[in-house]
Amino acid sequence: MMQKRHQHQRPQQHRSGNFGAPQQAPQAQKQPDRLDALINKATSLVPGMATSRYTQSRQNLRIIPMGGVEEVGENMTVLEYGDDLIIIDMGLAFPDDTMPGIDYIIPDTKWLEENKRRIRGVIITHGHLDHIGAVPYILPKLGDPPVYTMALTAAFIKKRLEEFGLLGRSKINVLTKDDVLSLGNFKVRFFRINHSIPDSTGLCITTPVGQIVYATDWKFDHTPADGKPTEFDKIAKFGAEGVILLMSDSTNATKPGYCASEREIGLTIDRAFADIKGRIIFANFSTNISRIQQVFDSSAKFNRKVIVTGRSLVNNIEIALSLGYLKIQPKIIIKSEQAKKYPDNQILILTTGAQGEDAAGLARIARGDHKTVKIKKGDTTIVSASPIPGNERAISAMLSNLTRLGSHVIYNKTLDIHTSGHAHQEELKLMMALTKPKFFMPIHGEHHMIVAHAELARTMGIPEANIFALDNGQILEINSAKEARATEDSKITSGYVFIDGLGVGDVGEVVIRDRQVMAQDGMFVIILTLDRRSGKLVNQPDIISRGFIYMKGNDDLIREVKHEVRKLVENKGKEKLEPNYAYLRNIVRDEVGEYLYQKTERRPMVLPVVIEV
Repeated sequence: MMQKRHQHQRPQQHRSGNFGAPQQAPQAQKQPDRLDALINKATSLVPGMATSRYTQSRQNLRIIPMGGVEEVGENMTVLEYGDDLIIIDMGLAFPDDTMPGIDYIIPDTKWLEENKRRIRGVIITHGHLDHIGAVPYILPKLGDPPVYTMALTAAFIKKRLEEFGLLGRSKINVLTKDDVLSLGNFKVRFFRINHSIPDSTGLCITTPVGQIVYATDWKFDHTPADGKPTEFDKIAKFGAEGVILLMSDSTNATKPGYCASEREIGLTIDRAFADIKGRIIFANFSTNISRIQQVFDSSAKFNRKVIVTGRSLVNNIEIALSLGYLKIQPKIIIKSEQAKKYPDNQILILTTGAQGEDAAGLARIARGDHKTVKIKKGDTTIVSASPIPGNERAISAMLSNLTRLGSHVIYNKTLDIHTSGHAHQEELKLMMALTKPKFFMPIHGEHHMIVAHAELARTMGIPEANIFALDNGQILEINSAKEARATEDSKITSGYVFIDGLGVGDVGEVVIRDRQVMAQDGMFVIILTLDRRSGKLVNQPDIISRGFIYMKGNDDLIREVKHEVRKLVENKGKEKLEPNYAYLRNIVRDEVGEYLYQKTERRPMVLPVVIEV
């Protein structure tokens, strides 16, 4: 299998920029197989019966979002033509308040696992976790297909695979923005787009039915932090060649105007640093290399030493420095123990946790349990991030904890200390004007964002019938006649796979529902000790309550429950010749649950336990 997959990887001697071995003629150009011929012949002989152009044909291009069109995060899209599949991105999402105990969410890849022999490669657009986070969980299940991406993203993926003990299983191919990648029926060209991390790329994918422009996580920034603006010339060239489908980022589709430039945020950071007299604690995404560069630049300008805390942040800074994506002054980084040598106005602490993540650096600082950083009066904490939907409550609680400890707090609502990496409405319209697509599919966003982007496309003159707002797992099919439809009769298995500790997918909807019940109404355990021969109670039932009632303050209720349980055991024991403990547990659970609801209007999880003696 590994040797066969190598035909889709870059030959060592090849230097023209066209990746991949020479391909055979695309399957779309072959003669129809015998089954297709028989179907066509049969339908032509029956009056009034026409052959549907959308019969499940391998001569149709199929676009399948596996994640990222019903949520922010979990981005993963599959393109299928003939016997070839390519995958774009493998991201994770963060859980919300309805998913207690869950660490991450990744896409369901059951269908891909069944079709893994047809996967020609995985293309990663940039290095954020919502685009690379699921790589170590999914890649091994798919037979470790080759990965194609830019240098910084490749380094981040390798580091993540190394942490999981998977480095070396998949070939990580490093591309440049001017390379051309050939994978079966697909030819992929790249164009630079601006985001909050270097090496972000859009894709122009040539297929047998036309060209697709795939642009996720982007904005048009004429003064980016790295000085490398979007390649407008390439986008316009693709538009002139003809674009059958544009797939574009919807995260800020509800926001009018233009996204603020990184240069403006750099000036804001400078002004803030000039006014702050004490220590600065700066929280940021560990992969936002552009912002990290600005923090180092401002620290150097105002004579501050930088303490970096957080494993992921340290790793990413080391990677970015080694590849030349980050440039800092010598000796500007110091260790925590060296901070005592400098006054507070010469110290900046760079950390993670801008989204209120419980285990991240800033959350631990806010709780007062960070190993090396303790808040003291006169500190200023700067949070440079926009809340991801669902994280607002955690961020608010963290900010309150910081102010209680004596820190002044600056965040986006008090000062424009952060700009999004996602295009606003005027930029989204410009992308449509440049590419001039026949069909449009909004991606990357929650449903209301997707719908807002679809509305925007209508204002740009794209017919409503040519706009497709899909759900995860739904299929957009484009045929050789350049006609498209979203299939209603077939859908790929999709949904959430939960990551909980070391468990992948072993926590399902039932477990989440049980956790929600226990979190809301608690747990009520009834221990029944029964005689093995007679099935009668040996002594009074034991009751344990957790999160439902306080036992010492509810003696009457506990006494009544014990009485009800005793009656149930005695009555049901008479109905059965032999003890049936499964039946008994079900009866006790249902009857006691109903009794407790009548008394308290709460529904704890009732767990009967039967012990034989």
